Amino acid sequence: MNASSADRIKIAPGFWTSLRGIGVEPIDVARQARLPLTVITEPLVTTVQYYSIWQAYSELVGDIATGIVKLATAFETAQYPPAALATFHARDYREGLNRMARYKQLCPPEYLRIQEQGEQCSIELEWEHAELPGPPVLVGITLAYLLEFGRRGTGHPLKAHSVEFMNPMGNVQALESYFGCHIRMGTGCNRLILNRTDLDRPFTSYNEELLEILTPALDRTLEERQSQHTVSAKVQWILSRCLTRGRIDIQTVASELGMSERTLQRRLTGEGVSFKQLLVKTRWEMAVAYLADPALEIKEVAFLVGYEDPNSFYRAFRSWTGETPANWRDVQEN
Repeated sequence: MNASSADRIKIAPGFWTSLRGIGVEPIDVARQARLPLTVITEPLVTTVQYYSIWQAYSELVGDIATGIVKLATAFETAQYPPAALATFHARDYREGLNRMARYKQLCPPEYLRIQEQGEQCSIELEWEHAELPGPPVLVGITLAYLLEFGRRGTGHPLKAHSVEFMNPMGNVQALESYFGCHIRMGTGCNRLILNRTDLDRPFTSYNEELLEILTPALDRTLEERQSQHTVSAKVQWILSRCLTRGRIDIQTVASELGMSERTLQRRLTGEGVSFKQLLVKTRWEMAVAYLADPALEIKEVAFLVGYEDPNSFYRAFRSWTGETPANWRDVQEN
């Protein structure tokens, strides 16, 4: 799966309005990004277009940090899309963040990984395709919004514990003033670290009735999308078409998916499965299907499911079923 097939990204309805609010004209952004002006009215864009828009905004503003702080504080809650409303009207900051991480899957390319440990809560920003990370200004806006979201929801001037950026982000003092903490750059990840006690703060915007309306619809949409586009399903699809090439490993599949091996492992772990388990499952399902065809010899079946040595296939099949392939075929036929 290449970048062009992976994406249609929805731009938040209030994005262009917010730009005007801070004195940046959408037309100038489109021209700076070398995109057609119709991109301003298009609800969906590609990942490349999406990144180009953010990069153009950064170039027009000048300093990345200034662009981050201006836009993070300008967005009006009334312009939030349904998925964001379901987070803003959560019971407390913790629930809001967890809802955000969940529903962020409806609108890639960025994902949030939340971990609570000790007195801190770490929120790490990851990309759907590690080889195509977003521009620095988008990284900064995403992390700033997570804090801004907590400030608006709780009504308290929350401060982060610390913030880490992989790339230079412009005026460090401006960022430290906004986040209220030390900013580190040149780190191995983009991460916002919060004080865990702040997560217990209730949201003044809590709206149980609205959540009862929004949550089922959002969950249903997410489940439908996940069932159609899980990484596990894509891995099995690739395996089923590549097993006859002989030995196939996770590096090969990751390359086919347009992501790094590390990203693929992380995504599979998030779905509660490993590459080895998917390989065994795919081989088992294909072997059973092929054995149902009496015209195929068992050694041919072994080759079709990726075993150059039939004896290796016999041992594997026996570990799966407790029977030899021949015995299995006989039982199914009788």
